[in-house]
Formats: sequence, C-alpha cells, structure tokens
Amino acid sequence: MPETQAQPSTHSCDVLVIGGGPAGSTISTKLAEKGWNVVQLEKEHHPRFHIGESLLPMNVPILEELGVLDQVEEIGIRKYGAEFDSMYHGRMSLYYFGKALDTNHPYAYEVKREQFDEILFRNATKKGVDTREGIKVIEVTTHADNSSTIVGKDKQGNLHTFKARFLVDASGRDTFLSSKLGIKRRNKDHNSAALFGHFNNVERREGLDEGNITLSWFEHGWFWMIPFKDGEMSVGAVCWPYYLASRKVDPEQFLYDTIAMCPPVAERMKNAELVTKVSATGNYSYKSDHMVGNGYIMVGDAFAFVDPVFSSGVLLGMTSGLEGAKVVDTVLREPEKAAKVIKHFNRTVRSGIKTFSWFIYRITQPAMRDMFMSSEERKVSFKMEEAILSLLAGDIFRDTPIKRPLFIFNMLYRLTWLKDWRINLAAQRKRKTDIRFKDLPPEATKGARNTKNTEKPEEIEVN
Repeated sequence: MPETQAQPSTHSCDVLVIGGGPAGSTISTKLAEKGWNVVQLEKEHHPRFHIGESLLPMNVPILEELGVLDQVEEIGIRKYGAEFDSMYHGRMSLYYFGKALDTNHPYAYEVKREQFDEILFRNATKKGVDTREGIKVIEVTTHADNSSTIVGKDKQGNLHTFKARFLVDASGRDTFLSSKLGIKRRNKDHNSAALFGHFNNVERREGLDEGNITLSWFEHGWFWMIPFKDGEMSVGAVCWPYYLASRKVDPEQFLYDTIAMCPPVAERMKNAELVTKVSATGNYSYKSDHMVGNGYIMVGDAFAFVDPVFSSGVLLGMTSGLEGAKVVDTVLREPEKAAKVIKHFNRTVRSGIKTFSWFIYRITQPAMRDMFMSSEERKVSFKMEEAILSLLAGDIFRDTPIKRPLFIFNMLYRLTWLKDWRINLAAQRKRKTDIRFKDLPPEATKGARNTKNTEKPEEIEVN
C-alpha cells in the first residue's frame, strides 16, 4: 500500500464475497439466511453487461428457492426447448424439455444478464447482505487463523479494508484467487473464442417456440441464437481462436462475414439490425487446481469455465453457490464436520463440469452432430432423447436416473464415430491442432468490446 494513502478503517464480517454475479449473489443470499454477517463486493455498478444469457430448466428451482422467480418471469422469455439447425443435414432437430425424464421443469428462461444479475444482487441486499458496488478487490492477506484482510478500491481511488473469517471468490473470469495463488491452468483439452452482438429484426420462431435457443454449426465452430423478451436477439459465433485471429476487417463486418458462412443463421438474419457494439472474447476454457482452501472457497467461473455451449455456466455457478454456502456454514459453525461437506461439494461441482465437458469437447465433431440430428425413430428406440434432454435441462445433480441413458448415448456415439471413422478421425485430429492455439493477439479483438476476464467489457480504442 502506498505510504501516501491514508489507512482506511477496517470493517469486520463473517464472510466476504468477491463478485456480484449469479454465483456470488446465490452464496451471499444463502449465508445471510443462515444468520451470517456477509459483505459482497461488485467491482462495477449494476446493471452491467455480461454474456451467458440462456438459462436451463434446473435453474428454475434455484430461482424459486432464492425467492426471485417472479421477477425473472417478468424480464425473461420462457425457453421450452433447444433447436439444432444443421447446414450439414439440411434440417432442424428440436428438443423439448418437457419430454425429459423429469417432466416437472418444462422450461427455462432467456434473459439479459444485466437485468438478471441485478435481480439476484438486489435480492441479496433484501436478505441482509451488505452489498457494495464499484469496489474492486486489489489485495488479500491471509492470517494464521485462516481469516483474511481484503483491500478494495473504488472508482475514486479510495481504499476499503475488510476483515473476514471466511473468503468467497465469485469473481468470475477475473479468477482473483486462483490467479493470485498461481493455481489457474489453461484447459489443455479445449480452447475457443467468441464474437457476438444483439440484433433487432431477426426472424423469430412462433408460439411456444419463440423463446427456444438455436445452435447451428459452421466450418469454424458453432452459432448461438438467443431471443429476448423485448424483441432483440443475441447472436454469437463460438470459434477456434485461429479463426478470430485471422480477422482483417472491423469486428462488425467480420461477424456478418461469419454469419454468411452458416445458411440457417444467415437466412434468419437477412433483415437484422445490430443494436449493440460487437463483443469479442478469447481463451474461454480454464480450470483451477482446487476449489476449497483454509479460509476460502471458489465458486462459479472463479474456479473453472469450459465453454458457453449447453448454457451450463450460470447453472454450474448457482449450484456451486448453493453447495458452497453449506461448506462455509459448516466450516464456521461445526468445523469438525467440514471435511465431509467439502468432499461432497468437490464431488458435486467437478462431476457437473465433467459431464458437460464430455459433450462440449465433441460438440463440433461430425459424429456428435449426427447424434443430435438423429431421426425421431432412433431417439425413441435407444432412449437418446431422454439422455440428451437430461443434459440440456441441466438435470445432472439430483437423483434423476440419467446414468443409464447417458451411458447408452456414449456407446452410440462411439458406434456413430466408427461408422464414418475416416471423417471423424480427420476432424478429431484437426480439433487437436486447433486448440493448441495459445493467446489471441491484441489485434484480433481490436475495435470490439473485449470481455476476456472481466465482468463488464472494456472499450478497446480503434486507431
């Protein structure tokens, strides 16, 4: 700390949470409900931009538990299914959540994250959390008793000091603690980049299908199309970093050029009007060596992130927030029982990431495309639809009997792979080459909102 800076007074609390996203607000709310004195710091001011706009059906019971479901209903559009519109097959395959093994959660929501995250953050305040905005954590010092001293800085340069018995890192892709501790690792099995924006006048589905998310594959990756309640639509391309690095035109034109490569997306966007600045992000995938240490825990993207496909990020974050609250409560209240609770937390979060990752690593492969585009007869015969829907709904943390259908899906994938083994082997080898690409050069995202490792995109000056 600079000697010229006046020593700020110290605020003491039981738990300090870094980050005002879904994971942070979930764990803050649950800990406040358990009677703990919780401080939550958000470096920006809500509402602030964030990607990850499509929720899963298993988010709904969490929203109900937090007491915000009615508010999310007001700002979101119901998402009854997921569409896979394939240029390689010349058709669309539609999966309705209501046909999953558990039919009690037939829909999710598409939301603008600036609205969704603010709802969760304000709800934490109502539940008794001392929420503070515009304070970025810059320093953490741990002590022998496992407590921490946390120093934050506001927009005016003023320092704020806190003493917490337990520290929660929910800083998202900033990965504050794992970066500080040197335990953040690039995911050697995956690497991707994304370019996206919000549009008006995009062709929408009708009736109950209006809120469906659409996934479409193209040569360099895949597209998402996420409709919002106000008529706008989020459209983004998730691609291999080498492709984004090849950009020679401005980000807006590059996104339009990329859209032109995918006829199913291009057709729906022939009258589209861009209403936001194009955003870019790179090097999506990472993980940390561990989630829980002496006096701290990492939840949500602060621990790991794989890829936006399947819209798993918010669910994983909020689930880790719920389970993480049990860890913190036990450590502070009954430390002799903490080991068992921590073991359960680790197993739950890691198994969720592992389940999604198996599909994510293969989503662009020809065999996986064929599986998602399988005929209705094949889906029914081999229970494939139930297996896929269990995953798409995020129903991987409960006692729903999904292991057998997911195992069958895995076996059928292998058979499908062998059927056209030359094509699939070539694609597999190409993917291994594509993910070796390390860091995007600065010029790759120049002129776009850069969302890498930041809660809110920073404007990058265009020369």
